[in-house]
Amino acid sequence: MSAIRAKVAGRALGAGDRLPSIRSLAATMRVSPSTVVEAYDRLAAEGLIRARRGSGFYVSPAIMPPLALTEAEPRRAREVDPFWVSRQSLDVDTTVLKPGCGWLPPEWMPEAALRRAIRALARADESLLTDYGSTRGSPALRRLLLARLAEDAIEASVDQLMLTGSGTQGTDLVCRFLLHPGDTVLVDDPCYFNFRALLRAHQAKIVGVPYTSSGPDVASFEQILASERPRLYITNSTLHNPTGATLSLPTAHRLLTAATAHDLTIIEDDIFGDFEPERSPRLAALDGLNRVIRTGSFSKTLSASVRCGYIAGRADWIEQLVDLQVATSFGGPSPVATQVIATVLAGGSYRKHMDELRQKLMRARRDVARKLQALGIEPWLMPRGGFFLWCRLRDSQDATAVARAALEADVVLAPGNVFSVSQTASHFMRFNVAQMSDARVWDVMRRALKAGGAA
Repeated sequence: MSAIRAKVAGRALGAGDRLPSIRSLAATMRVSPSTVVEAYDRLAAEGLIRARRGSGFYVSPAIMPPLALTEAEPRRAREVDPFWVSRQSLDVDTTVLKPGCGWLPPEWMPEAALRRAIRALARADESLLTDYGSTRGSPALRRLLLARLAEDAIEASVDQLMLTGSGTQGTDLVCRFLLHPGDTVLVDDPCYFNFRALLRAHQAKIVGVPYTSSGPDVASFEQILASERPRLYITNSTLHNPTGATLSLPTAHRLLTAATAHDLTIIEDDIFGDFEPERSPRLAALDGLNRVIRTGSFSKTLSASVRCGYIAGRADWIEQLVDLQVATSFGGPSPVATQVIATVLAGGSYRKHMDELRQKLMRARRDVARKLQALGIEPWLMPRGGFFLWCRLRDSQDATAVARAALEADVVLAPGNVFSVSQTASHFMRFNVAQMSDARVWDVMRRALKAGGAA
């Protein structure tokens, strides 16, 4: 394959030229004919060559130039908005360090358990490997999820739960179901930046409520509900992204009282719940899945590659959300993905994995906080769990300028204003403690803080 690519690149073979026969090339390169057949088939799959029945193989008429690396990389000079951190983190190569990303390093994930589950797929019924997913998703995984919901005191029946392609897709489906363009949606300020990106795609009016160490500011929350009449509120009630805060029981009670008075629906994204050392109160449990919709996934704890999310809510809403998922995705999530997740959860290793992960993250939060403080960067609070630290930069520095300076040295940071509707977090930054073990992160941070200057 390399030899043929080299001849095409060197113009020894041009568009439409016939390649050597299988037998002659096998003799020339001293390989078996079957090796040449496979090489030709792979090059044909790439589009470099084409087969003509009874005639042989030919260089494709329109040879695409090789993709330049600069074309594949994200545009670094683009506006620093809710998409900026996502695109920089997702599109860069593995040499770029990502203390601003929202996931754990590969070596922190349960690789052995995932590999065992994937090997078990080879013994599965062939329909699991070839068919569409059922409309509500794998019954085995849904049974496991119902048991996990019960651990949070959420009493849900089988008709109150559906699986989705991801946690983000679950939130998107609920937004499609409930919102019309121009509807007002309430989010925390700061909040997970992709909530803002998703709501922008739905043409919603986004209003932020100031977030405190015990949840949203209740007085502001009640005032906004009265003045703005939002249709929906989206939040993380535990280990909030980006702050790491956890909703207190009194705040949860007042939120639900206000939501009832103003007919507000709440999406409670519980994606970080398993990182808690002890379970805290959930809005969905206090509400009984009446006006609170619970969403979640395993992309942070198991794998962001084997994706699957879920929605728990009112049975009549789930029925309509199932139809909406069929309309937009034709069926539920991949049976392969759900089987892998169900196998890991049922295998007994997941709880041990999470116990070890919580201990490891506790040490990382402590160590990273100490190193940040040595740079004059102060955590807003020390979270009970999880891998985020929400921090104020020293001397009121502009986080966006610091992030741009760091990116020039191949380190992706998460500046505060990408999380803030009101754009009042310019001196804050979110750090992923699990992604900061490389000494280069700290060297770049020191230089970026100097290059960013003071406000």
